[in-house]
Amino acid sequence: MVNALHADATATLEKWQPTDAGQESLRHSYLGYLAARADACDRSCAAGHLTASTVVLDAEGEHVLLTLHGRLGRWLQLGGHCEPEDTSLAEAALREATEESGLRELTLDPEPVHLDVHPVTCSLGVPTRHFDVRFVARAGQGARPVVSEESEDLRWWPVRQLPPGTEDLTELIAAALDR
Repeated sequence: MVNALHADATATLEKWQPTDAGQESLRHSYLGYLAARADACDRSCAAGHLTASTVVLDAEGEHVLLTLHGRLGRWLQLGGHCEPEDTSLAEAALREATEESGLRELTLDPEPVHLDVHPVTCSLGVPTRHFDVRFVARAGQGARPVVSEESEDLRWWPVRQLPPGTEDLTELIAAALDR
């Protein structure tokens, strides 16, 4: 049986119109995966599961908020697993961004901005894949994030001067800036 989150993920991705062929191909792959697996949004799905993340930009769009992920040791956008109480991918992305940043006044664009599939050993403890659906949010003027227990560090970076090892975020941040 398909739950509300699964139905929302399907509807969101059916409606989304990416601007490049690579993202369009991924969109079709995600839709095929969702059609094949009722548990595609469940963290317990060892074959892989949808996750939701958010590129948080400051009010001026000049800085991006990145977290130094405690377990992975890399600077990343905010996000993570969907929870059983999440009813939409946008809700999951906003919940994760709020939890990880401590920022309560984020304005999330409910349309995805980017997709990415990556191998990871997450909380399941076994190799799996994250089918990440990425959103963009704006923080309020003067927003001051607070490091959560999931992060080693959390800070604003100029969008054109990202820390070393984040080259894979360039396309994602460029897409976020186009919003």
